[in-house]
Amino acid sequence: MTDAITNLDPRARRLLRTLISQYIRDGEPLGSRTLARQCGLDVSPATIRNILSDLEDVGLLAAPHTSAGRIPTVQGYRVFVDSLLQVQPLGEADLIQIRANFSPAIAAQHAGTHQLLGNASELLSAMSHFVGVVTVPRREQFAFRHIDFVPLDPQRVLVILVFTDNEVQNRIVTTRRPYTPSELEQTANYLNSHFAGRSLREIHTSVLRELRDTRSAMERVLSAAVEVAEHALDYPQGGGDDMLLAGQTRLMGVQDLSDVERLRDLFDAFSRKREILQLLERCIHAQGVRIFIGEETGLAPLDGMSLVTAPYGQDGKVLGVLGVIGPTRMAYERVIPMVQATADLLGAALNPGAQSQ
Repeated sequence: MTDAITNLDPRARRLLRTLISQYIRDGEPLGSRTLARQCGLDVSPATIRNILSDLEDVGLLAAPHTSAGRIPTVQGYRVFVDSLLQVQPLGEADLIQIRANFSPAIAAQHAGTHQLLGNASELLSAMSHFVGVVTVPRREQFAFRHIDFVPLDPQRVLVILVFTDNEVQNRIVTTRRPYTPSELEQTANYLNSHFAGRSLREIHTSVLRELRDTRSAMERVLSAAVEVAEHALDYPQGGGDDMLLAGQTRLMGVQDLSDVERLRDLFDAFSRKREILQLLERCIHAQGVRIFIGEETGLAPLDGMSLVTAPYGQDGKVLGVLGVIGPTRMAYERVIPMVQATADLLGAALNPGAQSQ
């Protein structure tokens, strides 16, 4: 099939591009007479019928039911996206809308990464009218900025962790022995002065090593620091919100998804998250936009759906993936630059250097 697709002549490619573009727009199978009027080729409907038949033979088109018209297959969409689609730069109105959600002023005031990621998923859903999805970075990927300890009772301590991306986490830890407010203050001062700007993993390892190596008056403070650090600075292995979805109910209004059973399976997959998250993580090292069409996802609930993704990051480090999940009959020429622009601007909003520019 690959050779047949590669060897498509210019007329067949033009006809295929016209048919898929029109089908994405209107959702109706196209016949030879309609295509003869729209493709701009000086050929008869009979010639077009022959070309359509050839395209069907190589698996790029299908004839639904007994209709004389054709619709694209997954392979047809793949050829369209990879070699026939003419992606235009995002329109100024769309760019303004995206920038408004990730402007330096908003980024400087935001409550943390989680809020910006939520903005991104909501924005992608609103602009595409489909589902917006963003993976949440693991917390240990961000550096620690500041810590405070608040004693609750003799052996319970409220830990307030502030990260460099402005995210704040509150944790309650139970210690093996009581600590005085003075000991907790000394421990917090020590951790803040020695470890600000380093990850939780590094801090956890370094405090333990320094306790072994230090033979000074700081030993008692370090002893307290180790126990509290073991609990307060532990980095969770999974759990929590690892993926944010927005706009699932928009799919209920999509013409191609009117089957109740299909929608139920799709919503079940959204609820479980795990399979979709694994699919998104396959895109984390992609260069730019990556697209899965229909069965290419490997997930039965996403048959008939497409996923358009792009990685986002900070300071040259990839933190996660965002994208749009919608029907295969989506306006790829608009969704692709929308996803890429959102990834770029989200990364800039998460980057402290970009915020100050």
